[in-house]
Amino acid sequence: MRQLIIAIAGAFLGITFLITSIHYLIKVNEFGKGTEILGPNTIIVQKKVSNSSTLGLTKTDFSIREIEKIKANKFIADAQPVISNNFDVYFATKDSLVPRFRTDVFIQTVDPDFLDVKLDKWDWKPEDEFIPMIMPREFLVMLNTFMSAQNIPQISDDLVKQINCEFCIGNGNKKEWRNARVVGFTNEVSSILVPESLMEYGNNKYSLGKEKKITQIMISGKEGEFGLVEELMEKRGLESKNAQMIVGRLKSIVGTLFLVVLGISIIAVFVSGLVLIQFMQLLISRNTYEVRTLMRLGYHPKKIIKRFFIYFVKIFGIVTALGFTLFFVLKYFLDSMFASGGIYIDTGLTFGSIGALILAYLLFSLASYFNARKGIFKEY
Repeated sequence: MRQLIIAIAGAFLGITFLITSIHYLIKVNEFGKGTEILGPNTIIVQKKVSNSSTLGLTKTDFSIREIEKIKANKFIADAQPVISNNFDVYFATKDSLVPRFRTDVFIQTVDPDFLDVKLDKWDWKPEDEFIPMIMPREFLVMLNTFMSAQNIPQISDDLVKQINCEFCIGNGNKKEWRNARVVGFTNEVSSILVPESLMEYGNNKYSLGKEKKITQIMISGKEGEFGLVEELMEKRGLESKNAQMIVGRLKSIVGTLFLVVLGISIIAVFVSGLVLIQFMQLLISRNTYEVRTLMRLGYHPKKIIKRFFIYFVKIFGIVTALGFTLFFVLKYFLDSMFASGGIYIDTGLTFGSIGALILAYLLFSLASYFNARKGIFKEY
């Protein structure tokens, strides 16, 4: 009986931490998605500016060879240049909903694989009606500050996407106006992002042979290996926005923690399941006389197998239900703890954690059935 109690306790704790670790591992990896137009685990980096670079002794731009070296690291999923404009760009509002606003702007383009935006919205041809653009949120703050100073109601994200805007691109007296529309926002990029086709069009037509320099690159790190990305940045003298670094570091640390808990939980569930199955075998061997007697009286072995199978499946089912209940208690406190720390993750359940629970139950049920069958037919 002591063996059964230890196995039940181990299975209970293992199931609880198994669901909890998988649930929060998924939620931590989803943290930030949907609120940022950049893809997951993506940062924009540039070289640190030092006294030698100020004096022109060292370069702050990247060569294609440097980018390829960074990309060759196993923990880097991808690395691509951030292309900037070599021509003049003016941005202006063109809508009766807002006052006329015009300013010089700096535009950039990145590989669309780094953006969490539908490709059908991120395309442009010279004959298109408008240019899609991703606006930095700080630009929207500046626009709302301007409107507030003019005693005009400020505008929300959704409303900005409905406002007609325009770009003036060119060089010197050679200019052209193009309609534009905001399709998304970003907190991580300080410039307006436009499709690569527009940048090629402008640079080819208006750059007047100016040298194109790559001063920033976009890096996508592999899941759970952000520490290696930081080491690479330190080694190569690169820097990024603090907000990007904090989120990446947080996801890496918390993800690693829950992976450790997940590993321990799987071991605990596996060992507890083995102990329960061993207890079943011990129970069958201790009741060999009763089993043989029932068979002589006409009981079919399948009925006896069913008895043992249902008994242990019920035990594991009760343990699973109790573990699932404790998971909700832990979830309440952990969600509150994350929220207090400023990490607002989705509080809904995850299919992965429920699926793991069902899988563990099915595997134990199959193992119980085959062991009961083996033990009974041994005496048949």
